[in-house]
Amino acid sequence: MPSNYHACYFAHELTRQRPAGGVDRLSRSLFDACVDLNPHQIEAALFAFRSPLSKGVILADEVGLGKTIEAGLVLCEYWAERKRRLLVICPASLRKQWALEMEEKFNLPTLILEARSARGLSKQGVVNPFDLNNKVVITSFNYASRFANELRSIPFDFVVIDEAHKLRNAYRPSNKMGQNIRWAVEERKKALLTATPLQNSLLELYGLSTIIDERIFGDLASFRAQYTTSNADLEGLRNRIGSVCKRTLRSQVLEYVQYTERRPITQHFRPTDNEQNLYEAVSDFLLREDTYSIPSRQRQLITLVLRKLLSSSSRAIAGTLETIKGRLISLRAGLKTSGELLEELIEDDDLEEEYLDLETETEHSEEKAGEPEIDPAKLDAEIEEVGQLARWARSIEVDSKARTLLSALRIGFKEMEKMGAARKALIFTESRRTQEFVKDFLDANGYAGKIVSFSGTNTGDEPKVIYEKWLETNKDTGRISGSRSVDIRTALVEHFRDHAEIMIATEAGAEGINMQFCSMVVNYDLPWNPQRIEQRIDRCHRYGQKYDVVVINFLNQRNEADQRVYQLLDEKFNLFRGVFGASDEVLGVIESGVDFEKRILEIYEQCRTKEEIQAAFEKLQEEMEATIQSRLEDTRRLLFEHFDEDVHSRLRMQLDDTRQQLDRFGKMFWETTKIVLDGSAMFDEDELAFTLTQSPVANVPGGYYHLISKDKANVPGQFLYRLSHPLGEHVIATAKELECPILSIAFDITKHPTRIALVEAMKGKNGWLILNHLRIESLDEEEYLLFSGIDSEGKALDPESLEKLFQCRGRTNGNAEPDEAVLGRLQAESKRLKEATIARSLEMNNRHFEEERDKLEKWAEDMVLGVERELRDTKEQIKVLNREARKAETTDEQHGLQSRIKDLEKSKRRLRERIFDVEDEIAEKRDQLIARLEKRLAQKTEARPLFTIHWAVV
Repeated sequence: MPSNYHACYFAHELTRQRPAGGVDRLSRSLFDACVDLNPHQIEAALFAFRSPLSKGVILADEVGLGKTIEAGLVLCEYWAERKRRLLVICPASLRKQWALEMEEKFNLPTLILEARSARGLSKQGVVNPFDLNNKVVITSFNYASRFANELRSIPFDFVVIDEAHKLRNAYRPSNKMGQNIRWAVEERKKALLTATPLQNSLLELYGLSTIIDERIFGDLASFRAQYTTSNADLEGLRNRIGSVCKRTLRSQVLEYVQYTERRPITQHFRPTDNEQNLYEAVSDFLLREDTYSIPSRQRQLITLVLRKLLSSSSRAIAGTLETIKGRLISLRAGLKTSGELLEELIEDDDLEEEYLDLETETEHSEEKAGEPEIDPAKLDAEIEEVGQLARWARSIEVDSKARTLLSALRIGFKEMEKMGAARKALIFTESRRTQEFVKDFLDANGYAGKIVSFSGTNTGDEPKVIYEKWLETNKDTGRISGSRSVDIRTALVEHFRDHAEIMIATEAGAEGINMQFCSMVVNYDLPWNPQRIEQRIDRCHRYGQKYDVVVINFLNQRNEADQRVYQLLDEKFNLFRGVFGASDEVLGVIESGVDFEKRILEIYEQCRTKEEIQAAFEKLQEEMEATIQSRLEDTRRLLFEHFDEDVHSRLRMQLDDTRQQLDRFGKMFWETTKIVLDGSAMFDEDELAFTLTQSPVANVPGGYYHLISKDKANVPGQFLYRLSHPLGEHVIATAKELECPILSIAFDITKHPTRIALVEAMKGKNGWLILNHLRIESLDEEEYLLFSGIDSEGKALDPESLEKLFQCRGRTNGNAEPDEAVLGRLQAESKRLKEATIARSLEMNNRHFEEERDKLEKWAEDMVLGVERELRDTKEQIKVLNREARKAETTDEQHGLQSRIKDLEKSKRRLRERIFDVEDEIAEKRDQLIARLEKRLAQKTEARPLFTIHWAVV
């Protein structure tokens, strides 16, 4: 069986700090992750580790290729290396999705940092909420911008910025959010994720580059001069951006990633006269600006929310109107209402908190508008009016859209039956009240016992029963996180997967859930925000989906504006059909989904006739088309898309190398575990699993453990066993400390299951070897395990042969003692190998140093170029004015031109002097930066022996 020496070597090999460049840098994260191996994702993650001097990269794969997984691999590797100050900045709507992806796929603990959680940390005595090193912090753009000072003060090891194109105008002083975030993370290593690094202007690319490193290019003037003129050096720009930007096309990975189609079905419904009259009455009420019901400061956002609820269901608008009436009655009684109306509506109906985030941001930038004086008679009339509208809405027990839902489900299930897909439907609504109404309606119409509801809070008797059953089923699996919100979401999704036919989800609740097992998405309420619709459909239409996804939308035949919204979303954004749906090219056009919704709200508010509505939407469509059909498409392709013929074969090699590396990694971890837990566990070699009978670690229960694998990740009654598991960490730490005195070990090649040619050549021979641990601290920390050895004839052996010895089982044959001559030879071989390794490390770091120095040289040239360009422009202006002066017909005209020429001549002299000053200043700054780099390049080394043995091959 393997010896203590095997375990000691394997434990150090599994955890050593590897240099950048090879797939082995990601071995720990790939081994610990519950993800499929896609080679382009591994390549992108390795690109992020490419240089220890780089301040970051742009990962710009086309939509649908898993940029979150790429960033997750990097975060997981940093975590494994004990670098645990990690931050993700993303749109508010993606925070939960990031948290779940990191926890489920990478076993990384997370904290969503917003006002509520920050208050909780404050109560625990945490002064700066970003100051955590035991969780990946996930926060929104708005929160990161508002608390930029606190963020900047934390020395994060790595920062991920998702949907980074939202910060592409960060170079503009007016872009406060971009400026704040850029300043807050400027000294940190980071990855910017975006499928659209370039949308409308090359200056956006400049803006993204400044978030990574302000010295990738010079200043804005020099960038404009080199890359935005008619004779722009785009090939030069491509070369420079290539060192920080990695992009893979979908066409390059079709061998590894299979995609299904979207099949849209439009269900028309016609409201009754009673329903239509209610709609028009509430619409007229919302158009009035003199009501007490809607606070003037929040009027636009609240009106937006109310219009959505009005289109959702009569029950939704009835409940909301009753909430408003209650606030008005409190206002009449002189009582203080609790909280803001917008916040109350969002909480009551489980609406998107994106509106609240936007409102909170507004509070910090604008003074609160004063509310009107109260007219008691007018307030009484309004209370009566709102109450009457609420009663009217309540009187409509089942509306036309609900009846249409039944036929929609029948049509959808029939389509799925043809495909062979499971009979499951995910219904989305924008209101919790509508969710309850739809569930009651479907329960009464043949679907009782087949429905599960999913919301932001997941409270109530039914979720509680499902959750408690799930806890009981999984009590011995290690799958229970301890967080009710996380675990109940998992329980409800699994109940839908295994038992229910229909899940009815609110917008807030469905963030971050992945349901590839479901192939039908029903938009009972259709958001106006294209990003939100794409995220809904993406819950099911994503990597791992085996069937085409049916997308059902409801369309009100009596509402011209609704029909135009649908036309815009379908035809211009291409949301509902095709392999990929809306592209990032299209969605990237929308700076803010809420802002886009506001544009549509204006049309609802201002346009009354069919002709007005049509004209307004045509204008909006023209604006969108002009932006989407940007003339920069060819430039984008030139700068970011690589068509070299070896991409395909390179990805195949990457995949093969990774599988080999993980196979080797898993075997070492398994063998080490068997040695350390010998006597405490019973091992099953075929299943790569063991039953822990006596736990050596507090809070780690006994039970059945298996090495992590995709097909066993969710088996009840089993624990996932990985390096990051407390038991795995104990095994590695114990193996590193095992006693390894000088012994004789016989390695058995005859019983090895596969052929190892190098070891077979050593059969019948013996000799000595020593294993040294070498640590090099330079640009980054690197660790090496160096085998040195000789045979009995004194011939030196190559390290690879000695390393492969440890793939064979070995048995100890008693003590051994090398003589002085043998020790001398081993020390000499060790010294030679150590010096060669240090030299290779220095050579590799020198390449990184030269690359960084070249970047600084180009930056210095850019900075000088900007001033020289200004000087040339000034000279050109003087020439033009001199020509005009010669043609001047009056003395006054001549005098005016000469005065301007005189001013420009002064400016020219100042610019000439400034060029010398700038050259000196930039050269000094460049030299300072290079000196700092040279200081980092200096190596510190530390070597220590792990063990010495006498070896023999039998």
